[in-house]
Amino acid sequence: MPGGVEKACHRCISKIASNACFIVLLFTFLALPLSMAFTGMKFLEDCPIQPLIPLYLLVGGIIGALKVSLLLYDSTRMRRLLSKAVVIDDDDDDEYPWRQNAHKYYLHLLLSLFLFLWFLLGNYWVFSVYLPEFIPPFQQPQEYCDKTLYLFAVGVLVLSHTVLVLLVLGSSCVYVWSRWRSVAEED
Repeated sequence: MPGGVEKACHRCISKIASNACFIVLLFTFLALPLSMAFTGMKFLEDCPIQPLIPLYLLVGGIIGALKVSLLLYDSTRMRRLLSKAVVIDDDDDDEYPWRQNAHKYYLHLLLSLFLFLWFLLGNYWVFSVYLPEFIPPFQQPQEYCDKTLYLFAVGVLVLSHTVLVLLVLGSSCVYVWSRWRSVAEED
C-alpha cells in the first residue's frame, strides 16, 4: 500500500509540474524574489535601526529566485520529456526519476530548508523593530528605517504567512478527505 501511495503522489506531482499553467505560475512567482533582491539591494544602507532587513530581502530574493529557477528548469524538462511521449512503465525500474537525480532532490531540500530558516530570521528582524521611525529623527539619526523598505518587508512576510496557512489548510483538507475516502472504501 505505501508503494501505491508513493506512486500516486509521484504521478500527481508529475502532472501538476508538467502543466503549462504551473509553468506560467512559476514565472509569475519569480517576480517576488526578484523584487525582494532588487529592493534589498536598493535600500541596503537605508535601515540603520535594523540593517539586517535589507540583507534579509537581498539574500532571500537571490536564493528564492534560484529555487524558482530550478523548479522552472525541472518543470520544462518534464514537459519536454512528456511531449516526446516518454512514458514510465509500471514494470520499469526507472519509475521514480527523483531517485536517479538525488543531488537535485537534496539541492531543492537544502534550498527549501535555508529559505524556511531565513523566513524565521526575517520575521524576527522585521518585527523586532515594528513600526520604526520612517524619517531620521534629528537627535538620533540612526533610529529609522526607510518606509518603502520596511513596508515591503512586512508585505513579503504577510504574503508568506498567508501562503503558508493556505498550504497547511489545503494539505489538511486533502489528508482528511483521503482518510474519509479510505474509511468509506473499507465499509
